[in-house]
Amino acid sequence: MAAHDSVERKYVYDFAEGNKDLKDLLGGKGANLAEMTNLGLPVPPGFTITTEACKAYLTTGREPDGLAAQIEAHLESLEREMGRRLGDPDDPLLVSVRSGAKFSMPGMMETVLNVGLNDRSVVGLSAQAGRNDRFAWDSYRRLIQMFGKTVCEVPGEEFEHALDEIKRAKGTHNDLDLDADDLRGLVDAYKKIFAKHTGREFPQEPREQLDLAIRAVFDSWNAERAVLYRRQERIPADLGTAVNVVTMVFGNLGPDSGTGVAFTRDPGSGAQGIYGDYLANAQGEDVVAGIRNTVPLQELEQLDKTSYDQLLGIMARLEEHYKDLCDIEFTIERGKLWMLQTRVGKRTAAAAFVIAGQLVDEGLIDLDEALHRVNGAQLAQLMFPRFQLDHEFEAVAKGIGASPGAASGKVVFTSARAVELAAEGEAVILVRRETNPDDLNGMIAAQGILTSRGGKTSHAAVVARGMGKTCVSGADELDVNVPAKRFTVGDHVVNEGDVVSIDGTTGKVYLGEVPVMPSEVVQYFEGELHPETTDDALVRAVHRIMTHADAARRLRVRTNADTGADAARARRFGAEGIGLCRTEHMFLGDRRELVERLILASGEREREDALAALLPLQRADFIEIFREMDGLPVTVRLIDPPLHEFLPPLEQLAVNVAVAQERGEDVAKEEALLAAVRRMHEENPMLGLRGVRLGLVIPGLFAMQVRAIAEAAVAVVRDGGTACPEIMVPLVGAVQELETVRAEAERIIAEVVGDSGVEVLIGTMIEVPRAALTAGQIAEAAEFFSFGTNDLTQMGWGFSRDDVEGAFFWRYLELGIFGISPFESIDTDGVGRLIRIAAEEGRAARPGLKLGVCGEHGGDPDSVHFFHSVGLDYVSCSPFRVPVARLEAGRAAITTTGSDSR
Repeated sequence: MAAHDSVERKYVYDFAEGNKDLKDLLGGKGANLAEMTNLGLPVPPGFTITTEACKAYLTTGREPDGLAAQIEAHLESLEREMGRRLGDPDDPLLVSVRSGAKFSMPGMMETVLNVGLNDRSVVGLSAQAGRNDRFAWDSYRRLIQMFGKTVCEVPGEEFEHALDEIKRAKGTHNDLDLDADDLRGLVDAYKKIFAKHTGREFPQEPREQLDLAIRAVFDSWNAERAVLYRRQERIPADLGTAVNVVTMVFGNLGPDSGTGVAFTRDPGSGAQGIYGDYLANAQGEDVVAGIRNTVPLQELEQLDKTSYDQLLGIMARLEEHYKDLCDIEFTIERGKLWMLQTRVGKRTAAAAFVIAGQLVDEGLIDLDEALHRVNGAQLAQLMFPRFQLDHEFEAVAKGIGASPGAASGKVVFTSARAVELAAEGEAVILVRRETNPDDLNGMIAAQGILTSRGGKTSHAAVVARGMGKTCVSGADELDVNVPAKRFTVGDHVVNEGDVVSIDGTTGKVYLGEVPVMPSEVVQYFEGELHPETTDDALVRAVHRIMTHADAARRLRVRTNADTGADAARARRFGAEGIGLCRTEHMFLGDRRELVERLILASGEREREDALAALLPLQRADFIEIFREMDGLPVTVRLIDPPLHEFLPPLEQLAVNVAVAQERGEDVAKEEALLAAVRRMHEENPMLGLRGVRLGLVIPGLFAMQVRAIAEAAVAVVRDGGTACPEIMVPLVGAVQELETVRAEAERIIAEVVGDSGVEVLIGTMIEVPRAALTAGQIAEAAEFFSFGTNDLTQMGWGFSRDDVEGAFFWRYLELGIFGISPFESIDTDGVGRLIRIAAEEGRAARPGLKLGVCGEHGGDPDSVHFFHSVGLDYVSCSPFRVPVARLEAGRAAITTTGSDSR
């Protein structure tokens, strides 16, 4: 978008001009304010500046042509509608300036309230409010504080210190005990702080306040915490934010006023009912900032039944209209209810499944839409363990279960310390009076968050739910002393580094580490809980949605398993075969000695003896796995890593030999091993003698493995079972390599299977870029491809995974070069293109070619959607990720249009 387009773009929309489907243009907040306005709900009038204006501003560093004039025109229209002018000294119109991106980013960007107040209009505001001087000066101090911190980067703690000083002088801890004179003095103190840090007086011109606030909201899109949050939530960086200019309504006018947040269902559990927080005589930021502890929304019925009944009616109407859980912000101004925001509410993973099932029962959505409403990341969260409690564990405090889960860790009191300890591998619990957006780094690093203030709608609660972090908020029995790095509760003093455990479902806090037990969802997948007989709403909802996902999906889901136990568990979790059985894992432990014999063999006879000793062990392993999978396909990868990985490290061997020689001990074996390790040393072993190259260089190695596989399959069939082996040759880069191995394998298979009826497929792993680019040739000799996306990513990017993730990926993420590590989610543009080329050219050469993926991406939700789009037949992943892949394969099958599940 160019700012100098000959046809002037429309950058500003009145609320009545938009609707909920214009989130790309108006942001989520603006689109929903427009929708509520069109529904006839009581929304304060206002207008929205589009995300396009933001993107133009961020691109050029200046406002796009025409924006200022459009804001002026819409402001004049708003002034006419309200019968007041912005900042008028006698009867001022005041506005809030709020961010609003397409996807909810709670607390990550900026808001400024009470724009338009100055030294003259504060008197007019008092008169307008019935000579309520306290209200007027409270509103003015809030403007200076928010404007100073948000627009001019004045340190927020200086304003907090000034407020604390006045409260101390007054002998109170409660803001409400400050009178008009106290607040007038606080305004003077705030002005001095503002001037000290900015070098200018607080701006008195209302339009200057408005323009600077709008620019600050634009700039906040690229603020550090917003960038970090987008990266965490995988929100694209190029969306920009809209800006909403809304007529101020006041919840801090007295006891008949207030502000609150409501949910149409419990965002923690999904249970139906009345959920939310209310705070009398307060403005909206007081609720989320935890300045004072809120009361449950139900108490509003006693305080203001008329507004309460009206609110419940609006909540029901919004939920039916949006067909989903709605998160609502409202203000009551002297008995008049105003709706400030609604959005599809963030919810816990458990609530997402339960609510989706409820809405199907209520006829508001169908099962396809229910499947859209949940995702694999949420399902993975539900499979985490929970606390196993008995009489030994007594809670020392109880707060609000704001985001469920079970978390134990060392107590830390600052975001920086949380990041520092987490980087050292420590589990930590971030303890704060209440979090703020600057704590995001620490919240990401922590296992859980514990606050002494706030409710289910506080910053800590909302952000933790969005991230799937365990959170207990509002544990007001805790006296948190951040400077002293401790909190006290009752007679207990908990210092930084002490271990606590928090339960995000019950809100309970325990001293020490509490043991955990499996989640009910894992018990369901294990067959220990049955949806027909349990009264657990979550288990029933998961079963219902998983059943629909399985019916909808085209992609099959296999598992990566190397033992019978892993295979059995994966099958209980719904695996439809094994996509990767790593044979090298069968050479570890007490079998290393046999591998050493193979490596140290000085001639053909010794080598054959070593292979003969390994054969029955391999055969027994395969028999166990084939029996567990009974009739399901099992893809066995022939040995892949360099042989030196089965030997002690060079440095360790050299030290052992030197020490033994010093003691005069017999070191013949150790010296032979050391010589072998030195002989096999490679500068870059991952690109050296491994995979198919081993099979071609070491006679009999692959032949032994092929024989073991075939003999195991025949043994299972003769015992009355069924075996479906698939032999995968790793690291093929040229069709000639595969043809050579295949010729020997087919000879052995024909010899072993005879008339048993066993069929063995032979294919290859596509993990070398050249293999992907010559897939048409390789398919002539392969009956299946399995994409090894771990190595394909390493070789495609030129990254050594073991080295680069800790070395510089953090910087790549910080700079936006990556949105997410390419080892975590498939790089669709580069590595994904190699997969697409190989799939298309492979199937062109062999139409019946079976295609799968066995890298770790096979269990990544976003990657599963890509593999579906490319036309693969199956994905394979670890046993624990099998349910996640099943769910996402179902979602991929129906996600051609529909809602975004973010």
